[in-house]
Amino acid sequence: MKLTSYPLFFALILVFLSFACSKGQSGHATKGQNRLAQAKSPYLQQHADNPVHWYEWSPEALEKAQKEDKPLLISVGYAACHWCHVMEHESFMDSSVARLMNDNYVAIKIDREERPDIDQIYMNAAQLINGSGGWPLNAFATPDGRPFYAATYFPKDQWVQVLTQIKKVYDEDRAKINEQANLLTEGIQNQEFIQLPGDSTRKFKQEQYLGIFKKWESLIDFQKGGYSRAPKFPLPTGWEFLLQYYYFTQEEKAYDAVCLTLDEMAKGGIYDQIGGGFARYSTDARWFAPHFEKMLYDNGQLISLYAHAYQIKPQERYANIIRETIAFVERELSDPSGGFYSSINADSEDEEGKFYVWTQEEIENVLGAPSASLVSEFYQVEADGNWEKGKNILYRKEESQIFAQKKDLELRDWQKVLKEAQKKILDARETRVRPSTDDKILTSWNALMLMGYLDAYQALGDKHYVEQARKNAQFLKAEMHRPDGGLWRNYKDGEAGIQAFLDDYALLAQAYIELYQVTLDVAWLNTARKLVDYAILHFRDEQSGMFYYTSDESESLVARKMELSDNVIPSSNSVMAHVLYRLGAYFYEARYTQMSKIMLNHMAAKIDEGGPYYANWAQLMGLIQYEPYEVAIMGPEAADLNREFQKQYLPTTLFMGGSQENLPLLENKLVSGQTRIYVCRNKVCKLPVKQVEQALKQINHLE
Repeated sequence: MKLTSYPLFFALILVFLSFACSKGQSGHATKGQNRLAQAKSPYLQQHADNPVHWYEWSPEALEKAQKEDKPLLISVGYAACHWCHVMEHESFMDSSVARLMNDNYVAIKIDREERPDIDQIYMNAAQLINGSGGWPLNAFATPDGRPFYAATYFPKDQWVQVLTQIKKVYDEDRAKINEQANLLTEGIQNQEFIQLPGDSTRKFKQEQYLGIFKKWESLIDFQKGGYSRAPKFPLPTGWEFLLQYYYFTQEEKAYDAVCLTLDEMAKGGIYDQIGGGFARYSTDARWFAPHFEKMLYDNGQLISLYAHAYQIKPQERYANIIRETIAFVERELSDPSGGFYSSINADSEDEEGKFYVWTQEEIENVLGAPSASLVSEFYQVEADGNWEKGKNILYRKEESQIFAQKKDLELRDWQKVLKEAQKKILDARETRVRPSTDDKILTSWNALMLMGYLDAYQALGDKHYVEQARKNAQFLKAEMHRPDGGLWRNYKDGEAGIQAFLDDYALLAQAYIELYQVTLDVAWLNTARKLVDYAILHFRDEQSGMFYYTSDESESLVARKMELSDNVIPSSNSVMAHVLYRLGAYFYEARYTQMSKIMLNHMAAKIDEGGPYYANWAQLMGLIQYEPYEVAIMGPEAADLNREFQKQYLPTTLFMGGSQENLPLLENKLVSGQTRIYVCRNKVCKLPVKQVEQALKQINHLE
């Protein structure tokens, strides 16, 4: 639904097209601080010295707007957002701009990571109007919260004219404002929302699943990996689907697309060649120039993706990426409590990427001859710079082995030189002014990192990884679980707060299920079930069978949304559908299985139409279509055999067992003094075996 046919929208567009370039009076903030000085969010605190009279989202702000009959100005961003900082410095720190905002609007600042429910509504408004969105997001709404205009970044002169023109229309033609607000709110309420009753009986044809890759194929960049577009985002969920697809079909082109993407990302500037870890996206189509912010959710998911690729065909370059990325997270995003911070800013000293880029002279000064020459060539460092202002983004065109061969070096010798150089450059980088860290701890993002640790452990067998996973899970259990069975979303400065959203419940339940599969500690599986039961009670729509993003206990906004499509993080509904299906198998709970199938049936057509943006739904279709295996390992050596088993990539196998018959499938399977492996499907088990190799043959139909 586009609102381009309505007079107010055209009036605003005409204003934007006719902006003059005259400069307003310049001014700067006083030493005083606004209300955001008391906020928990690091992003909101960054705006505490603005001369804008910012509010957090609160009844107080809405009541003020209604009492004074002023429109709301809702500005949304996050701590690592480069253009958010640009707009702050250009506009929100300017006293003349702030005066215009303070006199005519009630201004509200939102951290989208704390309040994705609010961001979702006003981002939908921007997308309906403009066809796209982004951050910073600036929305204008009636005092009751109904948006009538929304867009992203504005330079200062344009922002001043937008503020002036919207206030003029608000004062002089309120009927048009209300008409636009009503139409836009209706569009938001109907976007990504399902009302129809669900069906759990529909059977999927294998041909539908098999045809998905063919429909995606044209979207993939088979030269540089990723999707054929710029900017380029990693979007791990889509590549996870292609690994599953390869597992079922042995379609080499699907596997090659994933490996090409992993290799090119790892060589590009989107990957921190010195310190490890991935930036949020590259601005170009070749993974070269990143927006330098680093997000926990990207790195957690990418660790899992590289681990799964390693499980299929172990390659040391993938193991190195896993180790280096985890080292980055532990060095820069880890709280001593066991939680993980949200992100690292793109900017330092008011300049994007300054912390990460180098001149050739700086590299030479750090390394000295002769290694500086070799390292500069390996990382494509140029005398005049390969990026902006004579600076270089470090990236690679080839793997170390190929480079060593070209230089007639022993690989071991070159790797030693490179490792020493990386340490020296990293140490030198640590003397620079660091980008700020957003040190709030989010439940859903921590769940993704928890799964990253578990997947890394399964692939590489490093016990440190499973120990860190346990530590994180114990932190989440202690600090993010509420006494009433619900969750908190956010933890900062020793306090948890903000009622959790559906992604928190779904992703944490999924992480607990995986933690059970690795440790065979059934307490984690039972905890996952309790979270899901709470979500069913407070988030599920009985009519459609889908889940709202917000709880029925949450504050009332202008729309209660459902998150359906997968993006940089898989959608909360798709994750919940996966969790329900798995819990149904573990607990012999038919209602969970039926709920999952109802949800998938609603999305079946979207899977065909939406490509990678419904990839997690496509994985669930594959799981149901091909039917999972249940592997029960019972006896004193269960932990060791479980570890050996899970070195393999087995995306549709559910693991369980231990030394107690504490799940329905485990009943009557414990034999004193013996360890046995049962490979089952649909609750029917083959004859038990004692070796993992024998069980794998049963799964692969070789026995």
